[in-house]
Amino acid sequence: MLPARIQQHLEAIYGIRCELRVTDCLLDEDQARALGGTMRAREELLVREGEGQVEMGLFLAPELLHRAADLGAFCEAAEGVSHFLYLHRAAALDRRVSLLELEAQAEVDKFAICALGAWAEDGEGSHARGLLRRLFDEGTLRDELSEQESWRYREANRLARAYCRRLLPIITARRLDRLLTELRYAYRLGAEAKLDYLAR
Repeated sequence: MLPARIQQHLEAIYGIRCELRVTDCLLDEDQARALGGTMRAREELLVREGEGQVEMGLFLAPELLHRAADLGAFCEAAEGVSHFLYLHRAAALDRRVSLLELEAQAEVDKFAICALGAWAEDGEGSHARGLLRRLFDEGTLRDELSEQESWRYREANRLARAYCRRLLPIITARRLDRLLTELRYAYRLGAEAKLDYLAR
């Protein structure tokens, strides 16, 4: 199943292991609505915190689960799984996460998983450069977003684009070891340290 494959890929990229499997936390539309989901997007992570525990459920629209070849649909599913993994890890570390940090990391995750998925065929980095353009320059925001939400998505895009652009020379040089080391370092930064690092 696509969410399970995305989870495996992200865990491999970042050298992490989440004992909670995303496939055990998937919600259908009725379940998501009953838990307070807005259904404004085709992916939505629902979080409930209480008694020292964090419970999560992930809604992915059915069309996202069967269109792995479509970059847009794949990236929407990857964003949901990214949020799921990042929040679960933060909860395990007892660390707070801002929405901007969460969105910026998801943008990086989408680039990383797609760039590494085409690693064998991308000898000169042309795929990664095209990916950077498609993910960060050609997207549009949904009309129904609030002003604050629009700012957060634009800022997450800006931060992640700056960081992923810095990864291009590593990808072009075919330094997989260095790329993974860099991605894992940035992933483990938190809060303002992460946002400052991405923006350099």
